[in-house]
Amino acid sequence: MIIDAHHHLWDYQAARYPWMTEKLAALRRRFGPEDLQPLLAACGVDATVLVQTYSSLEETRGFLEVASETPWIAGVVGWVDLCAAEVAQRIGTLRSGAAGRTLVGIRHQVHDEPDPAWLLRPEVQRGVAAVGHAGLVFDFLVRPRELPSAHETARRHPEMRFVVDHLAKPPILDGGSAAWDAWMPRMAELPNVWCKLSGLVTEADWQGWSVEQLRPYVERALSWFGPNRLMFGSDWPICLVAASYARTLTTARALVQGLPAASQSAVFGETAAAVYGLHRS
Repeated sequence: MIIDAHHHLWDYQAARYPWMTEKLAALRRRFGPEDLQPLLAACGVDATVLVQTYSSLEETRGFLEVASETPWIAGVVGWVDLCAAEVAQRIGTLRSGAAGRTLVGIRHQVHDEPDPAWLLRPEVQRGVAAVGHAGLVFDFLVRPRELPSAHETARRHPEMRFVVDHLAKPPILDGGSAAWDAWMPRMAELPNVWCKLSGLVTEADWQGWSVEQLRPYVERALSWFGPNRLMFGSDWPICLVAASYARTLTTARALVQGLPAASQSAVFGETAAAVYGLHRS
């Protein structure tokens, strides 16, 4: 089974997406499951994880409804206000009912917070703990700047599962960063942290990137985390500014083609199924 562990859906006319700047104007339209399904079929992808796009309980509720009606969406990583005193109750409400069974994780756009140590605020730590108590994964959407606070958060909650989205967005276009090189291996030292091979094409030159430009980052991630702690994600439709869905998938395949078959199976499905507890066919 091939699992795309990270994609989005949205309707630009129905909500406000603060991150969708003029540079991303090509994405300012509706992207629904009917747009993604043919791409999955053409590429042989069996299941997906749908990930939140902005800070909205309404979006999360809507995603859970869509997932309950879409057999190939095996899980939803949603959003709750981690600072809310009633965060545990809100998670419980999201999980109640038939639609709530597909909620597998929670995410917040940490890299958009002005404070690089936002994760370490007491009220945020309380919210993160509530995510863990609910048995859900916490996805880190961070850049190298926030890796120290992400590391400390994962260290404080060893019973929880954490997933670093997009390899923490290494600045590939700028040739990398010392912070990324220093902190990613430290993240890998924590056994409760996994990573997504996703979002890399949009961190490179959108028009001129190559597989070889991405390879050093994936090779280092493999050396630090190993294939059993890495999972493929397309980051569709954001990837479309730099690559089609098919090219994004074939690029990921090319980057791990030297691994044994069992390791490739882990990257392209088994790890995501295990970490997120995906059970749908």
